[in-house]
Amino acid sequence: METFISAVLGDLAGRAISFVVDKCREQGTEEDDLQRLHQLLLRLRVIIEEAEGRCVTNRGMICQVSMMRKQMFRGHYLLDTFKCREKKTDDEEVSRSLFIQSKFNPAKRFRRLSSGTQIESIEIGRDISKELKQLVLALETVVVDMKEFAIFLMSYPRMCREPYGAYLFFDKCMFGRQMEREQAISFLLQPEPLGGLNLGVLPIVGPGLIGKSTLVEHVCDDERVHNHFSLILLYNGNDLKDETAMTFRDHCVVKHQNMASGKERLLVVIELLGDVDEEAWKRLLHSAESCMTCGSKIIVTSRSEKMIRFGTAEAIKLSCLSEEAYWYFFKMLVFGSTDPEEHPRLTSIAMELALRMCGSFISACVIAALLRENLSAWFWFRVLRSFRKYMQKNLLLFGEYRDVDKSRYIMTIAETQRVSKDLKLFLLYPSYQKGPAAQGEVPRITVVDVLFSRWSTVPQGKFEVLCWRSVIPPYYNYIYVCEFVQHKNT
Repeated sequence: METFISAVLGDLAGRAISFVVDKCREQGTEEDDLQRLHQLLLRLRVIIEEAEGRCVTNRGMICQVSMMRKQMFRGHYLLDTFKCREKKTDDEEVSRSLFIQSKFNPAKRFRRLSSGTQIESIEIGRDISKELKQLVLALETVVVDMKEFAIFLMSYPRMCREPYGAYLFFDKCMFGRQMEREQAISFLLQPEPLGGLNLGVLPIVGPGLIGKSTLVEHVCDDERVHNHFSLILLYNGNDLKDETAMTFRDHCVVKHQNMASGKERLLVVIELLGDVDEEAWKRLLHSAESCMTCGSKIIVTSRSEKMIRFGTAEAIKLSCLSEEAYWYFFKMLVFGSTDPEEHPRLTSIAMELALRMCGSFISACVIAALLRENLSAWFWFRVLRSFRKYMQKNLLLFGEYRDVDKSRYIMTIAETQRVSKDLKLFLLYPSYQKGPAAQGEVPRITVVDVLFSRWSTVPQGKFEVLCWRSVIPPYYNYIYVCEFVQHKNT
């Protein structure tokens, strides 16, 4: 019996030692993988920035750059997730909420265990470590295969632009729509088949405030498009039902005119909110075909996917950025020239905020500007706590994309209430936008003033607030209508 017990204890001791050694080995390997991932991301960023600085026209190379960009976003997301996993903000563990909410997190693909948080944490750790190894191997393959790509890249001329810091570049350019932009430009420059009688129509569809107008503006501003069309017109009447050929032209704005081209090709951009009557569309298209020369094109944007049926080319469907890409965009806006690695606690707070903003470009710009004013963990957590309450109050009003045409409670960050406790502030939709020419007509009260209750007297009735002024074409001012309303327990 003593011999048996001694053997059992010896076996248990051996297993315990092996377990400890394996854990130490795993920890060392994980740290090595993180270091390797950081190095690979630096090399990948050099290649991508070099490609973005050149006028690349080859569709295959553009597709490769897009794939590299997605891998880079994924790598930064995973790297920041590891850094934030053990960080806590005040009494709450941000890392746990990150794993639970992110649909891209490997834990999401794991069956959730209900037997305890300790077991769940072990499964999450194992799976994310596995994903880290897979990503490092994938990035190593990408970097090794980039030698020929880099050689071909050197043959393309550099684009003339002033040097930017990375954060300034992201703040002043269209982000995440490079493939869609090249797809639209390729459609516009594609010659019409001989004897073709129909005008080329490209539908661009997607939810409100997803970036349809911004995409079209950047497409129309491209030098290749300017040289190809003698006239670019914009129609944003939002309803074609009563339009004729004459009234339609009167409601158009000239975006570009190139009389020196010697050609009469026209590009007409039609911006609509929803669907249109099929008979009205056919009538307008028939009139346009009779007066527009061969090679002229039409781009139509709408929130309704029903507009796809009118296209003569594959439609461009805009959707929210992936959470990895959105986090990369938001991180660059928030930290600017500040190194996020110097502020791990702030990074974990910003990461949860990014996950809660549902891919909204406007929310990213507004919240980023708010956070940049005060780089303290106390202030950032206060913003995060307010955003959580805001989401809870409006949970039933949200869809997949947060900026929809619905009324909602607005978040508040003010320490004290400037209005009666019986009142709550509602943000009334639909919102609307004004072009850069309406600078004198935009409201003086901004959404930041609303968040901090910065006003000498409480506004009465409905009042307008300036939510955001875009710094990239088409330089829209986004305006909302607010009102203090009676609070109801229901």
